[in-house]
Amino acid sequence: MLKDTVSAVKEGEQVEQQWVLASNNKGKLAEFERLFAAANLNVTIIPQGQLNIEDAVEDGLSFVENAIIKARHASRISRLPAIADDSGLCVPALGNAPGIYSARFAGEHGNDANNNAKLINDLQPIRAQNRLDNKDTPIKGIFVCVLAFVRHADDPLPIIAQGLWQGEILETPHGEGGFGYDPLFWLPELGATAASLDSADKNRMSHRGQAIRQLLQQL
Repeated sequence: MLKDTVSAVKEGEQVEQQWVLASNNKGKLAEFERLFAAANLNVTIIPQGQLNIEDAVEDGLSFVENAIIKARHASRISRLPAIADDSGLCVPALGNAPGIYSARFAGEHGNDANNNAKLINDLQPIRAQNRLDNKDTPIKGIFVCVLAFVRHADDPLPIIAQGLWQGEILETPHGEGGFGYDPLFWLPELGATAASLDSADKNRMSHRGQAIRQLLQQL
């Protein structure tokens, strides 16, 4: 049951628990905090950096593998339940790159400007060919988020949740908010990029918002 996992009950009162977030990404932490607060869970999310936990070696070949690796690593060191997010952008026209390498697509981990520039550059030949062929075909993109929750480091039954968010990839960035590839991720039904959305709208629609809601349902 959820209350057994999330909180202990003593004399009718909930005792707040702590979960470790296996990430030091400020953007991800802010989104987690907002979504968990909206769910009214009595849980404090602590980024692993506050506990001096270094990043895990992400040597998996999929979002699911890497999420589990990161969750187990954080839980083993902290001895607390841990939740890990492995997310990224898949562009079918590039064979689903950057995929699990999204954060370090241009070489330096977490350099959003360079990652966006490389994505724009890698898509230029495809756009040029489309123009030669008189094709007005948008470049599709899919934001992917996989969450893994472990109660302890050796948990044999991790809880896995996945969210997908489909859009189009622009040639130039738009919007001042968000992080990562948000300025290039165009949502035609809204006429805006993910970087142009306020936090409430983004959490409602985003891959991470979908995954967190799915995770909470599974708990």
